Amino acid sequence: MIKIAIYGKGGIGKSTTAANVSAALAKGGMKVMQIGCDPKSDSTQTLAGRNVPTVLDAIRAHGTDLSLDELVFPGAFGVRCVEAGGPTPGVGCAGRGIITAFETLARLQAFETYQPDVVIYDVLGDVVCGGFAMPIRDGYAKDVFIVTSGEKMALYAAGNIALAIDHFKDRGYARCAGLILNSRDVQDEQSKVAQLADTLGTAVVGIIPRDGLVQQAEALGQTVAQAFPDSPLAHGYQALAANIVSLCGKDAA
Repeated sequence: MIKIAIYGKGGIGKSTTAANVSAALAKGGMKVMQIGCDPKSDSTQTLAGRNVPTVLDAIRAHGTDLSLDELVFPGAFGVRCVEAGGPTPGVGCAGRGIITAFETLARLQAFETYQPDVVIYDVLGDVVCGGFAMPIRDGYAKDVFIVTSGEKMALYAAGNIALAIDHFKDRGYARCAGLILNSRDVQDEQSKVAQLADTLGTAVVGIIPRDGLVQQAEALGQTVAQAFPDSPLAHGYQALAANIVSLCGKDAA
């Protein structure tokens, strides 16, 4: 099973990238589960075509006597969609919520039941939040990909995320497997991101061009692979997904 986490600064297109990679992998025949770990709980919206109930909301409403059907929902091309959820606004820690969600899925043997080939964790990129490290601890995710653009604040955030991940590396947690450039048409954007990758000792594993089809697909409640399957953008996500599998597959447990 390949287990990866996708991180990035808020608003950089992290969840959009995760969902489109999941769709591309599933369309190619792999069994995929995407787990949203951001309290906004919108990671799987385009995959499922709706906002799915979160694990924490289900626990609040029904207690711990739950079934997988109440937590895992079908999405595009058969992707299994899960949203961990977050604490009540202004109260509690996102990290504790993610732990509770992960423990619930483990208790109900979600991976054993669905047997995904790939699990993608979509994670908030705030390195000071308690939820930041949860998906890369205890073997949940082994490889981390960071979404960035060539904008100054996006590069700064990507560098901070990479340094935080490197801090955990000595504890046997996940590694930074590469950067994903989600283009914003910044001057010298590719060279700026490539320079950051070189500084961090990693590589740019994919470049997603700035394209209005992303917003058009999201307006339809779909991924690009569903709404515009023959577009160059859809092929770009397919190439990125294939590269991710190639990089991670040889080390999959």
